[in-house]
Amino acid sequence: MFTHRLATEADLPAIRALMDLAIAEHLKAFLDPAQVELSKSIMGLDTQLIADRTYFLVEEEANSSQKRLAGCGGWSRRATLYGGDHSTAQRNAALLDIATDAARVRAMYTHPDFARRGVGRLILDLCEGAAREAGFKAVELMATMSGEPLYRACGYHDIQRITAASKDGVDVPGVRMGKAL
Repeated sequence: MFTHRLATEADLPAIRALMDLAIAEHLKAFLDPAQVELSKSIMGLDTQLIADRTYFLVEEEANSSQKRLAGCGGWSRRATLYGGDHSTAQRNAALLDIATDAARVRAMYTHPDFARRGVGRLILDLCEGAAREAGFKAVELMATMSGEPLYRACGYHDIQRITAASKDGVDVPGVRMGKAL
């Protein structure tokens, strides 16, 4: 049984550990080791999402007193499309215009033990519902190659295929995707 809640600063160590594991495990089926390593330079936690109270944790109740982090992800009313605190090139804290801009779905990660069990869909539903409630009419996200099939299955369409990172002849692909709410 999964439950969800908004993340707090106290959750940061668990979130970072889950993200590191998810990046290493999920991307290796789609990218070579050098691309996975380079992905770490642009992916990760943007703590602005926690400060804005728009970042969800999905937990599995192991027993009555213990919960296990199954996934995390959030949405944003800010212009940043992707990237963690350490990837400053992609960051833009400007607020979006609800009338014309799409909210951002950000930093979605599923623990490998919970892959294909509905965690990603639950996070997307939470994010889309919160963005809709805030007045947004659409959402956008930057998909990794491992996330693209989920987003497509959930009604997202390609906006633009990009190189999300490039260094020393190594490129990391990404897909900007969107969906009307």
